[in-house]
Amino acid sequence: MKAVSDTLGVARSNLVEQLRHPDRPRRGPYARAGDDEIIAEIRAITDARPTYGYRRVTALLNRARGRAGLPRLNHKRVFRLMRLAFLLLQPCTGRRAIRVHEGVVVAPASNQRWASDGFEIPCWNGEVVRIAFAIDTHDREIMAWIATSGGGISGEMIRDIMLDCVERRFDALRAPHQVRWLADNGSAYTATETVEFATALNLVACFTPVRSPESNGVCEAFVKTFKRDYARVNPRPDAISVLQRLGECFEDYNTFHPHSGLRFQSPREFIQQQSNQQAMCPV
Repeated sequence: MKAVSDTLGVARSNLVEQLRHPDRPRRGPYARAGDDEIIAEIRAITDARPTYGYRRVTALLNRARGRAGLPRLNHKRVFRLMRLAFLLLQPCTGRRAIRVHEGVVVAPASNQRWASDGFEIPCWNGEVVRIAFAIDTHDREIMAWIATSGGGISGEMIRDIMLDCVERRFDALRAPHQVRWLADNGSAYTATETVEFATALNLVACFTPVRSPESNGVCEAFVKTFKRDYARVNPRPDAISVLQRLGECFEDYNTFHPHSGLRFQSPREFIQQQSNQQAMCPV
């Protein structure tokens, strides 16, 4: 019996049960009422956002069902339906070398640590769009960004981003308290003018150790998300086309993109939830 079960690739208990009850009808695949309608809703999401896995699809489904007054869906049910419809993403099988990092990259509250980094988007005609951005390491909102196709990111661009962050978050020309500004060791960040400008804005310039991208993990995670969910699924014929779409992509990320670190809320939803909770707390 063991040799037969191994050859067929089934459990021995299954073969024994079939021999004992040969006339018993086999149970079909598990199904629930409303599965077809939910699959149609899932397809609408995956057609528009093909890089989203089942957990982000679940978040978007529940967001829409909440507005319609419908009950929430369990992520296990969404996983089952996406598997039946062959809509699951290919699992990642790559393994990275284990490297110990004991630091905490996520700030405990908003406006305590901002991080900045840059990345490139190659175009189909050979042009390259270079982007620099600043992100809050707690609520993950992209507070400011700048892009260019005519050269690299300069120190003046980084200083413009710094000032834009302070004005957007505090509606002032100087932060009311010290905010850490985390970046890598690029010349645009380490320039004397940039460090002095940060001090004038009440920002504390901090730099990651050499060859340690994990120290700026929030930025690295965002770059991966942006390239996967926005850059690679949109046409990139030339630099002008990419530059024209960047504003829409950053706004979509801030207002719509479910973030796993924010319990699958978008950054703006998370910020609004924080504001509501603070308003409800007694002084």
